[in-house]
Amino acid sequence: MFFFCGPDEAGASAAANRIAAALPDAGDRVELTGADLKRDPALLGDEARSTSLFGGQRHIWVRASGDEAHDALQILIETADAGAGAAAPVLVIATSATDKSRTAKLLEKRKDAMVAMFHPPDLGSVAGAVRGMADAAGLRLGGDLAERIARGAGLDVRLAQSEVTKLALYCDADPQAPKPASLEDHAAIGAATEEDGFAPLVNAVLGGEVGRIGGEVRRMRELGLNPVGVALALERRAAQLAQIAAKIGTNGKIPSLGPGEKMQLGIFFREERAIIQQFERWTQPAARGGRETRLDRLIPRLIGLHRTLLANSQAAELLLAQELTEIARFAAKR
Repeated sequence: MFFFCGPDEAGASAAANRIAAALPDAGDRVELTGADLKRDPALLGDEARSTSLFGGQRHIWVRASGDEAHDALQILIETADAGAGAAAPVLVIATSATDKSRTAKLLEKRKDAMVAMFHPPDLGSVAGAVRGMADAAGLRLGGDLAERIARGAGLDVRLAQSEVTKLALYCDADPQAPKPASLEDHAAIGAATEEDGFAPLVNAVLGGEVGRIGGEVRRMRELGLNPVGVALALERRAAQLAQIAAKIGTNGKIPSLGPGEKMQLGIFFREERAIIQQFERWTQPAARGGRETRLDRLIPRLIGLHRTLLANSQAAELLLAQELTEIARFAAKR
């Protein structure tokens, strides 16, 4: 059992993918949601102890929010202790949970379980990961290309891996026959579009600029930006705001941070003004006199949006446009 939690959903998902790839016989992937398990906690055990359609192995992939998977994992453990037999590997990605949650405490001391918490990475660590991806793909990156790819992917290792894969294909690179890649090669595969595409839309939505949403959605379609990628960019910014709030408090001031602290929090010069404005807006109380902030409501809503887009790919653009407008209107309230 693997429980990957924390605000860096991209890092948690990438780690789960690496674990799945390392399984001796991963077999079929069975995907469940935390809501599924909350409704029917016994479902996890049923799926984990079933065989695939053709009798092969399987592994269970769960996307949960908070402790939604706790009861299901507890039942899985209890039935195993009672002699129910071996179960397939279970990987749980719970982005709004922490390593202090009930689920983490349930698993952390078990020899058959692993708990890991993922924090938003910094530019240097993602650039290093990009270099590792490039080495594995047979690419030799020149100059600051690894950092450019990392920044263009919004520090999302999954998007960065996609960029490296495209670049390797474009350069006809292979681990047995490495090829150099230049900034010009990267520009040729449209990386500049991805690098510059998400930020204006994210800033318009979280900045409460309702009048800009229509134009930004049109631009998203013209550039062919992936709706799930847009949702991920919003999640990353919301997670960044939450991390800043944890550092300085909801009443803190970003300009009071030192350069090193800003770098650790991913506050770069080009985006600092927008992040300050969004932080001030989203750390306000969600309701007058309440302790819950707007950010407390935003994060689970974005997680729900992500799930909806994955489940409704045909209508993803329309669903995204509607939700972006609602979030922007909420942000615009005084």
